[in-house]
Amino acid sequence: MASIALGRVEAAAPAYNEDVVRWFTIATMFWGIVGFLVGTYIAFQLAYPVLNLDLEWTTFGRLRPVHTSAVIFAFGGNALMATSLYVVQRTCRTPLFGGPLLATFLFWGYQLFIVLAAVGYVTGITQGREYAEPEWYVDLWLTIVWVVYLIVFFGTILNRKEPHIYVANWFFLAFIVTVAMLHIVNNLAVPVSLLGAKSYSLFAGVQDALTQWWYGHNAVGFFLTAGFLGIMYYFVPKQAERPVYSYRLSIIHFWALIFLYIWAGPHHLHFTALPDWAQVLGMTFSVMLWMPSWGGMINGLMTLSGAWDKLRTDPVLRFLVVSVAFYGMSTFEGPLMSIRQVNALSHYTDWTVGHVHSGALGWVAFVTFGAVYYLVPRLWKVQRLYSLRLVEWHFWIATLGIVLYITAMWVSGIMQGLMWRSYDSLGFLQFSFIETVEAMHPFYVIRAFGGVLFLAGALIMAYNLYRTTKGDIRVEEPMPVGAAARLAPAE
Repeated sequence: MASIALGRVEAAAPAYNEDVVRWFTIATMFWGIVGFLVGTYIAFQLAYPVLNLDLEWTTFGRLRPVHTSAVIFAFGGNALMATSLYVVQRTCRTPLFGGPLLATFLFWGYQLFIVLAAVGYVTGITQGREYAEPEWYVDLWLTIVWVVYLIVFFGTILNRKEPHIYVANWFFLAFIVTVAMLHIVNNLAVPVSLLGAKSYSLFAGVQDALTQWWYGHNAVGFFLTAGFLGIMYYFVPKQAERPVYSYRLSIIHFWALIFLYIWAGPHHLHFTALPDWAQVLGMTFSVMLWMPSWGGMINGLMTLSGAWDKLRTDPVLRFLVVSVAFYGMSTFEGPLMSIRQVNALSHYTDWTVGHVHSGALGWVAFVTFGAVYYLVPRLWKVQRLYSLRLVEWHFWIATLGIVLYITAMWVSGIMQGLMWRSYDSLGFLQFSFIETVEAMHPFYVIRAFGGVLFLAGALIMAYNLYRTTKGDIRVEEPMPVGAAARLAPAE
């Protein structure tokens, strides 16, 4: 059914709104490089604290939320908007609801949110909570922009010419609706004054912690998982030129993931003041999440049945497939780390940092890179990417960077946890805190170098895409097999 639906919906192409998709694609690459650059810099700050420069605006504490928000909400958010607005138009065979006006507001409104949040982080104007959320006025603006996003996306589905709603749209819609709910509840606050930036959260104590991690883990579950699974379910079949392996499995994957994920947040609060029953509840649902997550991974990988040979010649498909493999690895490691006995070792250590980045770099960034490489030639109506060889270079450099990063953090984190729980014969701690920091220094240097490689790969990609938009093609590279059939304006 998937092959019929996905093939039929693009047989006739209405006048789609591609301008906004181009804008979001450009913003994805711009903010991605900004986020990777800041992340690399703060990685060097941890290895060499002198790089904090004794300026309040350049300290690790100020730049860390700039990095995380830039890569999650700026790079990842723009990627999700670019791909979701591209996919929903083609799978519904109708232009975006609201026309160019709403689409233009959505783009510039979201960029304004990113800039306001970044300025707040650097100047220290935040709520000061776990995720250093922006202050109330930024939250209100994002709420308005996000409602417009929901109206545009859901309105397009309601106006669809295709009776079938393709599964990617289910994941995109779940991501949009759930993130709206998470954002509103987590950021309930009372401003001190209408003209002041300061506000106070409605939650305090353990209730605040639980709300924070209900938000935090489900931002991972819906922003960084459900949304990007929507990307996987469209772009992997398109690039592989194969139908989804099992459309029925994709529906089971969707409903199981959506139901289970929302309960998993308390596993971040093991051994705290949170009641034990709530901790065990979070752990139980986290372990259960392993099954639907791997169902989705298997569905993505098995979509290549009969097309595995393409991995040798198609580096764009390689990005997409390796991202699915990282998704499987991260969604096994996450439930493992949610188990109380494992969490007792891993919590507050660099193991968690390695786990997060195996998902963020390997899954989120790689599937985004693959989707953007797919989109750019079609959005700019050119024959092909400027250079497949540069895509190869990007893939291997970025992969090496990820491997250096996550292995360094795994070793550092486990060592850190073991040193913290090491006692001498008299029952005193065997190592002081500063000794654990000194022991982690070599791994921090390796982590920073891994970040340099990942950033270098993104810069290669940006150059490749820039030349692609100009219609340039490296003449020494042969045209890939099957490219002649794609020379007509794309879809």
